[in-house]
Amino acid sequence: MDDLTISISQLKARPSKAISKAEDYPVVIKSRNQVKAYLIGKEFFEKIISYIENYADKKAVRETDFRMGRDFEEVAKKLNI
Repeated sequence: MDDLTISISQLKARPSKAISKAEDYPVVIKSRNQVKAYLIGKEFFEKIISYIENYADKKAVRETDFRMGRDFEEVAKKLNI
């Protein structure tokens, strides 16, 4: 099994090995030399979700016009930050 690429057959034969390889970096799942999916570990997935949520929150705060009397605490509460 290549370090970061496996076939669907290899995934079926050794799912726990594929999952352990995906803990640190995405593993490419191929079928007939075409990428079909990416397998990522729990911690990596959670980091991605956290990054997306933080990005969206920062964007919302940047786009809020506080000159119009909007209170930062009110905006933060709506964003759950």
